[in-house]
Amino acid sequence: MMEPMESRELSNKRAIYASLAGNAGIALAKFVAAAFTGSTAMLSEGIHSLVDTSNQALLLLGWQQAKQPADERFPYGQGKAVYFWGLIAIIVFTLGGFYSLYLGFQNILQPRPIEHAWLNYGILAIALVLEFLAWRVGVREFRQIKGQASFLDAVRNAKDPSIAILIFENSADMMGIVVAFLGILLSQVTGILYFDGAASMIIGLILVAAALWLAHEVKNLLIGESADLELVQGIRTLVDVYPDVCEIEEITTLHMGPEYVLVNMRVKFVEITSADDIEQATHDLEEQIQNLFPLAKQVYVKPAVRPGARQQRPRLINQRVGVE
Repeated sequence: MMEPMESRELSNKRAIYASLAGNAGIALAKFVAAAFTGSTAMLSEGIHSLVDTSNQALLLLGWQQAKQPADERFPYGQGKAVYFWGLIAIIVFTLGGFYSLYLGFQNILQPRPIEHAWLNYGILAIALVLEFLAWRVGVREFRQIKGQASFLDAVRNAKDPSIAILIFENSADMMGIVVAFLGILLSQVTGILYFDGAASMIIGLILVAAALWLAHEVKNLLIGESADLELVQGIRTLVDVYPDVCEIEEITTLHMGPEYVLVNMRVKFVEITSADDIEQATHDLEEQIQNLFPLAKQVYVKPAVRPGARQQRPRLINQRVGVE
């Protein structure tokens, strides 16, 4: 069963706010530690957290814009703003990854000793706990949304990329923290300073890999993806039992936003020859679909012409516009 739109939006925002609050403080702490200790891995982690904070702010901006009502300029609303800002967030994520790769490469060329390593360990430990808590909030909210679907299928079929982005961000954060910890530790234990730079480069690769995967998932939504099979099948089942319909010729759907589906249908009605009857039947069917499927914000039902009714069609059109 689909979760109500208001509940789903509240869940998404709660997860985003939780991650945003945690990352803002973590980013500041990591930058301070990097300045005092000279660790490139720690600096990359600071950039990582700063990028995450920016991404979450962009996702909130997308949600706010998507709530704007439809008007003459945007007749179907601005629901796709969530996809656009999600893509911008992924681009920022990618840039952060490449910058971490650059920092790591520079550190390998000119390695620097790490001082006051205990400060790095303490901040990384706190960051790992906070990231885990934010990750757990995101996973819990996503489980409520995905229903009975598997985690991977739910991510692939999700029409709102914000929670998926958060989960992958937090997962990448925890992986980055572990890599930074090991890089700093190995640099100290072995005296080989290259480990710190190598850890920074690995953090960059994690960021870039996660961003590329998420970009692939968001791409279909930006291009224009159809509604879930469950929704399409539900509409088809409703129309099949509708008394005035004898055949469904075509159903096409398009997501105009996470909570906005456009539905176009072409159906054959039973022996209805009056233009007024056809108009009333299409109106009733559109209204029933919208009432039973709240995601279907716009529904257009087009009557198909039956072979025996082709000669009557011009007359029906004339009646509709008032021409004899």
